[in-house]
Order: sequence, then structure tokens, then C-alpha cells
Amino acid sequence: MVPPDLHRLLARAGLGARVVRGKEGGGEGLQLPRVPGAYVLVLGLAEPAALPARFGEATLPPGWYLYCGSARGPGGIAARLARHLRREKTLRWHIDTLTVAAAGTAAIAVPDGDECALVAKLSESGNIDVPVPGFGSTDCRTCASHLLRWTSTT
Repeated sequence: MVPPDLHRLLARAGLGARVVRGKEGGGEGLQLPRVPGAYVLVLGLAEPAALPARFGEATLPPGWYLYCGSARGPGGIAARLARHLRREKTLRWHIDTLTVAAAGTAAIAVPDGDECALVAKLSESGNIDVPVPGFGSTDCRTCASHLLRWTSTT
């Protein structure tokens, strides 16, 4: 599901071996750690996706996106990713709009990880830009966005 070149970018960031593919319709049955940490959602948009009203009339074009988040609550990374990978859910967070619109998803669990460190590591890996400033990072003073777009298709 993840294109080979994107998988290489994830490997350069030290994340390639951790990719877990999402199941069609949800994340049930995936073996994910039930500990606090961070994660990267890999989202493939086949069609343009409208963003929540907070971002104006913005629409993301088709392509591959990486969302870095944290999971510190009950159930840890497993609970958070299971929710993100479900198709049927109440839209609560900015990323929910994209997870239901995505044609394909994958997840990378990083126990004891930090979402801002993941954003930095992925940004340094190359072929990454910030498609929507402030997306998923409204409470972050470090990152321009926790949503990244992979800009390479080769």
C-alpha cells in the first residue's frame, strides 16, 4: 500500500520497519502496543479532501500525507490508532476528516515517542512539505503543522 519511495523515506527516518497496514474498514485485529507514545499515520488520498471549516475553504489534493500524533491516554497507541483506522466514527479531531476520506492508510507506532520529534525527523528526510499550517498542531509551539505531505512520486 505504501509506495516504495515513501517507504524508503520512512526507512531513512528510522521508521520503515514499523509500518503496519490498516485493514479495510478499520484497525481491529492489528497488533499495536498498548503503551503511551507517538505515531505516524500514512494516508493516501485518491480524491481531493475538504478540510474542516477552521481551515477555510482549503482542500488537499490527492497524494500521500503523513500525520504525526501522540497517544498518552488509556489504551495508548493501540487505542488511538484503532480509532484513527476505523471508518465509522464521530469526527472529533482535524485528522478524522482525512482518515475517513483516505483511500488507504497505514500506521507506524513509536512507543515512548514524541510527535514533534517525528515531524522533525520526517521533515529532515526530504521530499516533505507542510500543506496546511497549524493542522493537528494548534497546541504545539514547535511545529508549523503535524500534517506533512510527501512531495515525491518517483
